[in-house]
Amino acid sequence: MTLKKKCATLEDRIKRLQEIGLSLSTEDDINVIFELIMEEARNITNADGRTLYMISDDGKTMNFEILRNDSMNTIMGGTSGTDIPFPPMQLFDEDRNPNHSSIVAYSANTGKTVNIKDAYKEKGFDFSGAKNFDKSTGYRTKSVLSVPLKNHENDIVGVIQLINAKDSKSGNTISFSGDMQQQVESLASQGAVALTNKRLVAELKNLFESFIQLMATAIDAKSPYTGGHCERVPEIALMLAEAVEKIDEGPFKDFKMTDEERYELKIAAWMHDIGKVATPAHVVDKGTKLETIYDRIETVKTRFEVLKRDAKIDFLLKKLECLETG
Repeated sequence: MTLKKKCATLEDRIKRLQEIGLSLSTEDDINVIFELIMEEARNITNADGRTLYMISDDGKTMNFEILRNDSMNTIMGGTSGTDIPFPPMQLFDEDRNPNHSSIVAYSANTGKTVNIKDAYKEKGFDFSGAKNFDKSTGYRTKSVLSVPLKNHENDIVGVIQLINAKDSKSGNTISFSGDMQQQVESLASQGAVALTNKRLVAELKNLFESFIQLMATAIDAKSPYTGGHCERVPEIALMLAEAVEKIDEGPFKDFKMTDEERYELKIAAWMHDIGKVATPAHVVDKGTKLETIYDRIETVKTRFEVLKRDAKIDFLLKKLECLETG
């Protein structure tokens, strides 16, 4: 390859990584992020089989998130709507020792990339599951690349497994080259950071919602007369919004709410009485309007009568003055 071609290839690689990085950072749907990562991995390696695993919250297992195989027309997980029927992969044995027999578990436990030229000739890992699958389906697992998703804090959040890289011209199965491995590792790093950021945002969102719901619950508990009010308002507000969206005539026929607007309405409904946190108990804890120690509605009526009387007296005095002065 000439220097000019090498520079063009490098430039194209950087451009693609920039594009996928931008797509990953702007996407909010986790499943779409999963698919963006795997689609780009396919573009880089032309791998026939692609699987994405994510480590569970307890760190003991890895769950299947994306499963794709082009030659077998297999599309599972992600936004496909088809669940992956396989159980989670165990990262540890019964004695809590790291599982190093599985290539994917090894990558997850050590943070190392594993590049296998031929699974049937590999002695360091257990490929009995792949061999049994091949025997039952007629498939042939050969080249395998396992790359950990390592975020900015060096934490492993998942693993990408690619099977059977294909030559773009002949379509024959080839090994994963060092260049392919390096690009997939860069992709995995970008994907891990994007996924970590999305999870942090989701956790902050959940924390915020829990906080305002706790405040609303405290407000409801503050008064026996309005108990449960703050909890009911969000449900009723969303029910009303959904009902208005279904209207196909009149001034609201074009009314539609985005997910963000629906979320804002929900939060606003939960917080609509937040001011009562600082409101004195004798004001909040009232059975009727304008009530303090006793019902003051009669006092209000009396004040209006006094104002009317004062205005009438003022009018009569001015009229008398005019009569006296002729």
